[in-house]
Parts: sequence; C-alpha cells; structure tokens
Amino acid sequence: MTSTPRVFIQIKSQYSNFNETEKKIADFFLENPQELIYSTISQVADKLKLADSTIFRFCKKINFKGFHDLKISLATDLSGNINNCSNNQIHDSDDEPTIINKVFKSNISVLKDTLASIDSTSIEKAVNLLLGAEQIVFYGNGGSGIVAMDAHHKFLRIGLKATSYTDYHMQLMSVAQLTEKDVIVVISHSGSNLCIMNVLDIAKENGTKSIGITSFSKSPINEKVDIPLNIISHETEYRFEAFASRIAHLSIIDVLYISTTLKRKELSDNALKKMRDAISYTKI
Repeated sequence: MTSTPRVFIQIKSQYSNFNETEKKIADFFLENPQELIYSTISQVADKLKLADSTIFRFCKKINFKGFHDLKISLATDLSGNINNCSNNQIHDSDDEPTIINKVFKSNISVLKDTLASIDSTSIEKAVNLLLGAEQIVFYGNGGSGIVAMDAHHKFLRIGLKATSYTDYHMQLMSVAQLTEKDVIVVISHSGSNLCIMNVLDIAKENGTKSIGITSFSKSPINEKVDIPLNIISHETEYRFEAFASRIAHLSIIDVLYISTTLKRKELSDNALKKMRDAISYTKI
C-alpha cells in the first residue's frame, strides 16, 4: 500500500482553515508534486504571483521548517502512485462507472491518509478514559449523529453504560446531568458545529472529560476537547469529503470499541453472551 506523502497529509488536515491565498498554494502543491520537487521557492512564487515570503510562511504553517524542508520530505515520500486530490472531484458530467470509481477511491484515500497520521498514544488515552467512565455519552448532529448512534450500539454490546443523542435539546438536557465521573465523545466532520461546542462548554463546567472525533486538526472543537482524534479530509465539490470522512469516523469508533473490549475481555465476553442470548429470541 503506497503511503500518502506527509506534505499531503498536513495540507488536507488543515485545508478548511486556510484563507484564499493559502488554498491557492495548497491546491498547487497537491496537484503538482513532481513539479514542486524540481522548483525553487521563487519559481513557485512567480507561478502563483505571490511573494517568496508567502510561500515560506505557508510551509511553516503546515509544520515544515521551510520550503527546502518540505521538498525533501515530499521527494522522500513520493512514489509512482500520486494521491492527487483532484482525481476524485465529482463533476456534473460524470457517469455511473466514473462515480463508482471516485466514491471508492475517495473512501480508500481518506482511510489510508488517516491510518498514516493517527496517533496511537491518543487512542490509548481515549480508551483509558472510556474504561474509567461511569457512563459514556456520544453526541453528533446530522450525518455525525449516525456515527454517534453506531458507537452507542457497539459500546452497549459490551456491557458499558452508553447512550447517544442527536437532537440538540436532548443533548443539552443530557450533558447538564453529567459529572466528573462521566465521559462524552463528540463527533463533528467540520469541527466547528455550534451545538456540539455548546455541549462541550457545559461538560467542562461539570468536570466531564471529553473525546472529539473531527476531520480537521485546526478546529474549534479540537481546541475544546481533552483528547482530539482526527481523520484526514479535504474540501471537494458537492462537499463529497463529508461522505468519505464518515467512513473514517466509523473506523475510529471501531478502533476504540475493539481496544476497549480487549482491555476488559472477561466482562465484555459475558456482556456479549447476554446480548446474543437476548437477541436470539428475535430470530426464527
């Protein structure tokens, strides 16, 4: 499996927070990686009609020492198959075979990028929080609400006191009752959902610990939660990335679920047996 260059991962994780000039630079970097390797900072600046210092600041913003450091990283990581973000753009003229190809490639791309960037230490910290919680509550709105309900379903299977809320008023009523013994998990693709941010503010007042699953590392929700867990995504036409990111969010939930299950294996096994016995009555 070809790994995604670190340059691409850094750009995609911050893309939604770039201004128009930064997006112009980001798009050029993503779409012209080979040209970038063999260009000087002045050549890139001239092509984009920007100052050298603007290109340099962009490189610093995405966590490189400068343009030269970025080029070395890209040249090292680059292989024959370039993960070009523009290849998966959806266009009005696309037919069904093309749409199928782009949807699956986009989902695979987001999963591969997230796998390359996910922090196992943060996952371990999140699992330990979940293991020590008196109750776990999952919050999400819209498409993220589906992820929250999936998490509720999984964690309930292994005997943990878990619930989920997708209605904003119910979310507020729920979080107001939580204490420092509880943990909330918030899911938001944008990382800037005002409803979820309000829920986090109330949780903090109550001393309730929080885990956040978002698509952008530089987001308001990321700043508020105790443990941020991010997938890699980027803006595309039709906001197509929200579909692909949901797959990655569900995968992070799966990782948390399996890790938690294994760390309390005997209790989890007993709970799963009780659950399966109960569900067996629904089958012919």
